[in-house]
Amino acid sequence: MKFNKKQGFFLNDTITQWEKSGIITEETAGALKNSFSIRSFDFKKLAKYSFWIAIICIIIAVGAVVADDFLINLIKKFFTSSNLALCLIFLTVAAGIYFIGIKRRHRKPEKIFSNEAIFFIGVLSTAVSIVYLGRALDSGSGHFSLLLLLSTAIYAALAMWFPSKLVWLFSLLSFGCWFGTETGYVSGWGAYYLGMNYPLRFVLFGVILVGVSFIFNLNSRLSMFHKLTYKMGLLYLFIALWILSIFGNYGDMSSWYDVKQIELIHWGVLSGLAAVGAIVYGLKQDDYASRSFGITFLFINLYTKFFEFFWNELHKAAFFIILAVSFWLIGWKAEKIWNLEFIKKNSQA
Repeated sequence: MKFNKKQGFFLNDTITQWEKSGIITEETAGALKNSFSIRSFDFKKLAKYSFWIAIICIIIAVGAVVADDFLINLIKKFFTSSNLALCLIFLTVAAGIYFIGIKRRHRKPEKIFSNEAIFFIGVLSTAVSIVYLGRALDSGSGHFSLLLLLSTAIYAALAMWFPSKLVWLFSLLSFGCWFGTETGYVSGWGAYYLGMNYPLRFVLFGVILVGVSFIFNLNSRLSMFHKLTYKMGLLYLFIALWILSIFGNYGDMSSWYDVKQIELIHWGVLSGLAAVGAIVYGLKQDDYASRSFGITFLFINLYTKFFEFFWNELHKAAFFIILAVSFWLIGWKAEKIWNLEFIKKNSQA
């Protein structure tokens, strides 16, 4: 077996510790150490990061084309002046890419990252197709959130058909965009919808998404999307809570400027309680995602409040000394916990 450096060094140190403790003999330790090797370079991570960078470059390239009126006009002249025809062209391209991606995944299932990258190109082509469909059907109403709902439905259907977690991720992103734009459209693009500004609306959206993710476990076809939906729901929820703790339920900057930060403290308390609740739930249920989101956003919330209340009140040297000491204590405590867990694992082994 081959492992990366981190895994290999961990195994080697563990076997050495077992040998010193008398759990295994010197011969057994030698046999175990010879049973694996350490890769000099982690090509899996290189492949993953390379495809991520490639995808980002594709997005930038498409964005540059869309932003360039000359190129858009050139494409229209080359193909057709009809938005509907362009929609059909990109839809055909997307279908072809999906077909290639499915065939390739059946032939080469081990090519995880490149297969998902192919599906992403199909997702991008589908998005462009939907944009041109919107242009073709545009009546001037400004109700473009319907296109986002359409893209959500298409991505969700494709994700279940393939199946593909990457495509499902885009359905969740489209769904979030639809929720924001639809509530904005219904409210006449005002600051509030049912008395809620955008962050407060997305708190509700995140809670609903987290709840729906557990229902997915009841369906064998949807169960593979449970974790991704759950994590995205937590992400929507905690980012919205964090923004809410800063701006409160205010809809414009002028109103917010006139409010003292102490008057928004209850939103910060709500955000902190949600984070603590996520940590407690994560510890009780051994839920890594809930625990991680809770710890991360609890610290983000605390440090945000620290900046809000003490940036202007403290001397900058004292301000950053307090930050340095706090991060030092966090690192010291984390190191201590890690060492205890390492010793515990070795003793149990």
